Amino acid sequence: MIKEAKERTAKLQLKMQELDIPLAILTDESSIAYLAGFWGYLGIEFGRPTMLIIFADSDPLIITPLVEAEMVSEMTWIEKVDIWEDTGENTWSKYLYSAILSKVGNNPKSLWVEKNQIPQIVRIFLDETFKLNKIEDIGLILGEMRTIKSPLEINIMKQAGLVAGAMMEAAHKSLSEGAPEYESALSVIEAGTRKAAGFLTTKGWERFISPMIHNLQILNSGKDNSMSHRRASIKTYKKFDPVYFCFCNMAQFKQYKLGFDRMFFIQGIKNDAERIQEAAIEAQQAALAAIRPGVKAEEIANIANIIYREKGYTTAYRTGRSIGMSYLEAPELKQGDKTTLKAGMTFAVDGGISIDGEIAGRIGDSIVVTETGFEYLTEYDRSIIITSK
Repeated sequence: MIKEAKERTAKLQLKMQELDIPLAILTDESSIAYLAGFWGYLGIEFGRPTMLIIFADSDPLIITPLVEAEMVSEMTWIEKVDIWEDTGENTWSKYLYSAILSKVGNNPKSLWVEKNQIPQIVRIFLDETFKLNKIEDIGLILGEMRTIKSPLEINIMKQAGLVAGAMMEAAHKSLSEGAPEYESALSVIEAGTRKAAGFLTTKGWERFISPMIHNLQILNSGKDNSMSHRRASIKTYKKFDPVYFCFCNMAQFKQYKLGFDRMFFIQGIKNDAERIQEAAIEAQQAALAAIRPGVKAEEIANIANIIYREKGYTTAYRTGRSIGMSYLEAPELKQGDKTTLKAGMTFAVDGGISIDGEIAGRIGDSIVVTETGFEYLTEYDRSIIITSK
């Protein structure tokens, strides 16, 4: 992981040299993990930014708060780390100003940042300090680099898929008439954590990786089934309830995040629920069958939309999104995205229909595009799943 992070940084530096970009300021956790090999537990929400400064012609620099400095230094391959403090003169703005001054002076015409992720306090500092005419987006360049996953990345995502599979199996086993939603969420967390722990060691960089599955479980059941992102509550399951599990904010390992969701039905299924779930499954499977190198992203979405229309449904959902160290990367499987698919791209591919206040049909898997088609990263029953109890 660390070796590859170093190689990615060198590749970005070469691109920056080609485009005459003297330095880039990275603030997004996933970008920092991708290039520097570390991530932490404190972030901008605490008012403590960590920044990675990539220079086109010299070694990169990390600017991080004192509270995280020891862990950062142990996890990253980058040797130069400026440590800032909450009080006194050694502020993050001092070190950021010094880094910029060293390469472009105090009156740059533009600066390269992650335009859509830069924290407000950092953007305000840059605007007020340098009176910038223009902000350029290094995120577009880095995003293109991240589109094709390496064999190492794909292997980690396969491990994440096994973690997700253990989570889904636990979700399934937790379901019974009268059981509360939150007990399902607890079962998912325990199963995923135990599976993730089995892939880790206590040696080197890995000793900092937590196996803990976390975030609030996306789960809706019964009459709330049409809600996309409801969380597990104390509500209990009833016979014929549809129960939806989404692991898109939980199925992750070593910072790589998958999309994975399934619908279950308690002891039986009603006709309208069966029809809409069948349509979601058929749309997803049709989209997956069309995935291969050379096909445009929007073509995959169009194929799914044909199925929805034939079944009498409309949907505003995209059919899929790129996945990796971020929850959402580029490209997306949606109308208007003309990106050509290539081997090594990874996607969460969904079948999704919601009729507000009434019913929904949903299924989702993560895949990697191969030279001849695709390979699943997540595995679980893709038919209509009815519980036995």
